[in-house]
Amino acid sequence: MDHIDILGTPIPNAGPVFFAALAIHVTAGITCVSCGAIAALTRKESPLHRRFGRVYLWAWAVVYLTLTVMSAIRWRENVHLFVIGTLGFAAALTGYANRRRRPDLHILAMGASYVLVLTGFYVDNGPHLPLWDRLPTVAYWLLPALIGFPLIARAIARRRHRRAPAQA
Repeated sequence: MDHIDILGTPIPNAGPVFFAALAIHVTAGITCVSCGAIAALTRKESPLHRRFGRVYLWAWAVVYLTLTVMSAIRWRENVHLFVIGTLGFAAALTGYANRRRRPDLHILAMGASYVLVLTGFYVDNGPHLPLWDRLPTVAYWLLPALIGFPLIARAIARRRHRRAPAQA
């Protein structure tokens, strides 16, 4: 299969449906990553946190829908990305479902969904990105988790620490 070069990144020439899904996928992915970061950095339970968290979840849904379309078209090449996406979207749904009842699970699941969206991005695009193109392939799979999970653990510990004096 031939490729189309867009800004130095080879894009599979898999037809107009694939290309349309990819255009929507990229837009939703940028929205997902930016809104997820804003939600993570804003005060929890604030209107801003809730608003950006909802946009993050809806953007994740669009990412997953378009990923499903692109994976159906190029299954052999995308099955690993489909698995990452399925786990990530399931984590986002789990986090959203537990936002009130189990806040630690909310933080863990939403954080894991963010790590997985970044993992999918780097696994697919890392070899074409400046500096990332110098890393071994295993780095694309592991670096988001090696950076993300300590931050998630810190967020859970901080939440527990803030709650402890109030409960005493």
